[in-house]
Amino acid sequence: MRYSGFRVIKEALTGHLGWGPAWRDPEPKPQYDIVVIGGGGHGLATAYYLAAKYGQHRVAVLEKGWIGGGNVGRNTTIIRSNYLLDGNEPFYEFSLKLWEGLEQELNYNAMVSQRGILNLIHTDAQRDAFIRRGNAMRMHGADADLLSTAQITARYPFLNTADARFPIKGGLAQHRGGTVRHDAVAWGYARAADQLGVDILQNCEVTGFAIENGVCTGVETTRGPIRAGKVGVCVAGSSSRVMAQAGMRLPIESHVLQAFVSEGLKPLLPGVITFGAGHFYVSQSDKGGLVFGGDIDGYNSYAQRGNLPVVEDVCEGGMAIFPMLGRARLLRMWGGIMDMSMDGSPIIDRTHIDGLYFNGGWCYGGFKATPASGYAYAHLLATDAPHPTATAYRFDRFATGHMIDEKGMGNQPNLH
Repeated sequence: MRYSGFRVIKEALTGHLGWGPAWRDPEPKPQYDIVVIGGGGHGLATAYYLAAKYGQHRVAVLEKGWIGGGNVGRNTTIIRSNYLLDGNEPFYEFSLKLWEGLEQELNYNAMVSQRGILNLIHTDAQRDAFIRRGNAMRMHGADADLLSTAQITARYPFLNTADARFPIKGGLAQHRGGTVRHDAVAWGYARAADQLGVDILQNCEVTGFAIENGVCTGVETTRGPIRAGKVGVCVAGSSSRVMAQAGMRLPIESHVLQAFVSEGLKPLLPGVITFGAGHFYVSQSDKGGLVFGGDIDGYNSYAQRGNLPVVEDVCEGGMAIFPMLGRARLLRMWGGIMDMSMDGSPIIDRTHIDGLYFNGGWCYGGFKATPASGYAYAHLLATDAPHPTATAYRFDRFATGHMIDEKGMGNQPNLH
């Protein structure tokens, strides 16, 4: 069924009896042309674009749990394209453009809100770096504005600019950035892919790969074997464990990234703010809660929960620029598993096993990349060639020395 305002009115007047399931719950077929492992945002987007843009309708998405139960529902919902390096900026700008038309394309309210994002500047050196970043963004067609302290104070009067430990000397703004309802993204892509014939198989965990003479011919699952012409893996923090079943060791570590929501407050944050002297980012949800986060936990983990030292560190960062945050109560917290690559940038590439493809290593950038990641991965799976915006996201960059070290911190995932 197609959603519309008229349909909402009709259902309201008839007891809401006409709504059907958003997607089917089919039994696995014995064989598909393409199997996508991972029912998060990237996997569902990949399946949708395979069907919508590349005419691949014999596609299955395998999810070990339920749709929306992984990282796609465990993040701080921020979208942006304010990157510096050539390997990243065109890709994330492509993603932001896809976000801008997503709701119309999927016929689903994902609550895309381009309320803007502001990166605060606290030192002269940081201002120089952000000027460079803004220029790079504009050269790639993205929007970027350098704001003065006075402009920031006028828009965000509650920020501590007068006697701050880290004086606010300006900021880099991207007005097209903002937030999106995270789980609605999963539901929207799932519904749209299902309507194009994609089978979404929940509670279907992959337990092994069928590899014959160096060719991947399918997967073993808890719901039986499934043969496939091609298999694409995009399972975020579980990447290392899943690919180990194919005998591969990835240049990736898994870490927990915590996120937090405060009690509901009256509207006070018109956009997204990031702290430039520490790692803290915050926005306000439509329900009024302040949604914020910071650094990953410093140890490797596959647990979807965090620990108190990171809570303290994140709250300290928030208090440094946003003292009134100390009066708000913390409502809840959760953790997502980040697959941290050795340079902080992702991988979308074929593996050395024919028919087996990999998408991962998204670090902090996974949610905002969802549409472009799905589009680029679908392009790779359908054509065996990288999408023009994702040509740098290769496995061999670590061997050839072509790393995409966006933050300039080297090969230390705990610093990204």
